[in-house]
Amino acid sequence: MEIFDYLILGAGPAGLTFANLLREKMPEASFLVLEKETQAGGLCRSADVDGSPLDIAGGHFLDVRRPEVNRFLFGFMPEEEWNLFERDSRIDMGTYETGHPFEANIWQMPQEEQVKYLKSIALAGCNLGTPRPEKFVEWVTWKLGDRIAKAYMLPYNAKMFGADLEALGTYWLDKLPDVSFEETLLSCLNRRPYGTQFYYPKKYGYGELWRRMGESLGDRILYRKKAAGLDPETKTVTCEDGSRFRASCIVTTIPWKSVQRYENCRPDIPEKIGRLRSTGTEIRYVPKHLDTKAHWIYVPDPEISYHRILVRHNFCIGSKGYWVETNLDRVTGSHEGIAFRNETTYPLNTVDKPGIMADILSYMEQRQIYGLGRWGEHQHYNSDAVVERAMRLFERIALQRA
Repeated sequence: MEIFDYLILGAGPAGLTFANLLREKMPEASFLVLEKETQAGGLCRSADVDGSPLDIAGGHFLDVRRPEVNRFLFGFMPEEEWNLFERDSRIDMGTYETGHPFEANIWQMPQEEQVKYLKSIALAGCNLGTPRPEKFVEWVTWKLGDRIAKAYMLPYNAKMFGADLEALGTYWLDKLPDVSFEETLLSCLNRRPYGTQFYYPKKYGYGELWRRMGESLGDRILYRKKAAGLDPETKTVTCEDGSRFRASCIVTTIPWKSVQRYENCRPDIPEKIGRLRSTGTEIRYVPKHLDTKAHWIYVPDPEISYHRILVRHNFCIGSKGYWVETNLDRVTGSHEGIAFRNETTYPLNTVDKPGIMADILSYMEQRQIYGLGRWGEHQHYNSDAVVERAMRLFERIALQRA
């Protein structure tokens, strides 16, 4: 059995970035990427549907806010192959739409609604200086006010992550700024829009970028190789087909729970891995035109099964139709048409997750096994954030080992 310098599990954005950095900056290093699917890209893969590309795990876009990441990715798919858009994301409130994020676009609502939301924000616990709650539902209300919580945040999160919201921790919401009554009032008076920019390929789906990155690796990526077992002590991976691979260093970007066996492992580690939770999604194509300029629309209404609409014809030039994203637990009955089922789409930020992941990552890193990206770190990172984290991990372990 050949021993590689690096073994990378998974050919999604995280694994592809780390592998290509090895190829570019450490050509003398031996490495191999194992991917269970027949093509690279992970959750960012695209398929041809109705004559145009459709992203099979939901809407993926390249944010402009990480220029270092974009420069790296443009090395595989040059900037001139992308369109640049001013983001138009909205929330369907039933009788009207408002821009996203909710709290920055209250000015778009009817005036009587603005007054109600402003009053609710003024009375939010974070603005009154009341103690911060520990439970998810109370925390969201404390942070944003009861009206935003009830009308949008709580029903939307229940649709996306599951009805048991109290199982979620609040630590991952710390990045949300306090909703200032004064600033929100000024935005209502001045009618200021809020937005940012993103890139999307001119001729392809988002998956084309990652397909090219996989192609650049040549025979250093093996497809149809699903990791079934991991021995942390010998750093050996056993695949479902019986093939075995060993390395001095392993970078895993796949869900920890997707590995069926952990051999020669501290007994509590597999038990902790078993407690990690995630949700899956169905992406269903609808061959109709939507009369909107929005790129995507959030749908908090609990009576509607899906939680998000991606309006393909507004960012994928020359296409038609849109697709809806639905938590797998909310998919009922049989439906005609084209749909893609993703068993693991979003990691759940449960109350006990920080402690679990700290133990898993610490134990594994002591054995030169590193978790990376959305699944390796069990964090809800977008693709551009994943690429940045792969760059930092490469600097931390690969360059130091050289």
